[in-house]
Amino acid sequence: MRIAIVNDTKMAVESLRRVVTSIPEYRLTWVAYDGAEAVKQCAQVCPDVILMDLIMPVMDGVEATRQIMAASPCAILVVTSTVTGNAGKVFEAMGAGALDAVNTPVLGASGGGEGREALLLKLRTIGRLIAGHKAPIPLPPPVAHAPKSAAMPPLLAMGASTGGPAALAAILCRFPQDFSAAVVIVQHVDEQFTDSFAEWLNLQTSLPVRRARRGDFPQSGQVLIAGGQDHLVLRESGCLDYASDPQDYPYRPSVTVFFESVALRWSADVTGVLLTGMGRDGAQGLLALRRRGFHTIAQDEASCSVYGMPRAAARLDAAVEILSLEQIAQVLVQRFPAVTERQLDMGGGV
Repeated sequence: MRIAIVNDTKMAVESLRRVVTSIPEYRLTWVAYDGAEAVKQCAQVCPDVILMDLIMPVMDGVEATRQIMAASPCAILVVTSTVTGNAGKVFEAMGAGALDAVNTPVLGASGGGEGREALLLKLRTIGRLIAGHKAPIPLPPPVAHAPKSAAMPPLLAMGASTGGPAALAAILCRFPQDFSAAVVIVQHVDEQFTDSFAEWLNLQTSLPVRRARRGDFPQSGQVLIAGGQDHLVLRESGCLDYASDPQDYPYRPSVTVFFESVALRWSADVTGVLLTGMGRDGAQGLLALRRRGFHTIAQDEASCSVYGMPRAAARLDAAVEILSLEQIAQVLVQRFPAVTERQLDMGGGV
């Protein structure tokens, strides 16, 4: 795998160089010391993965990511001194097309020191995605509609990866405070900054946003985000839980695992939405939702940062509708009107 380093600090470059060159299958392609230089280098020789710093002179990592994804798209991993300390910029970079983020390894006597294994784990995951890894995801057979449950609100299940933070913010900002659906999101984001991601999304929407916890029951007007190394799943009781299996998925948590559990166990209305992202995660899960008779939506190519996951869903005919971000937001507001509006439509009181 061909890897490039973008960082203005020589010590950080050396630390990253040691990690990259310690693996025989990895080859250091080039080094750039600011974002503008990285854009030029990438246009000449596009690597498989770029290790992108955030805070740099001339052009920062967010703008460099945006320009590279527009002109010479490739996998970008944000590598910064402190992921949690730069959470806002991390989510901007992920919205621009970066896949993930990790702390810069501390230079050690041999091979990179503290943080080396975390970086290598990220690179292995990205390598599997680049290679077109296909995890064996068995589809559930078509199931009969479960009886409607008055205890369960309508559910909006959303999945996203590369470019997801910006896409999710663009949708959630359109929702009214009295949005009638419960919202559960699986965004490919590292466990260490799930809480920061929830806080960031809280600034983008009038709805309360927080990490999903074991035993949570999705509630109308609340946004829950998967967080952790295990997969978010829905149990038969209607509560959320985390499961370690399947073990071999490139991303944890998996959108498909969550969507499939919803298809099997949610007894009220569901709309499934699959947004921008590299790879195929979520496509088969969206198909499971459609087979159940639920409404499914995939983001269109023009508005995606990376048209991978939605493309896979389109090829499976898993989406009832393929829409732009703006259209998705409009459709969801129409499908889940405010509680008071729904009551008035049914002839009830407020």
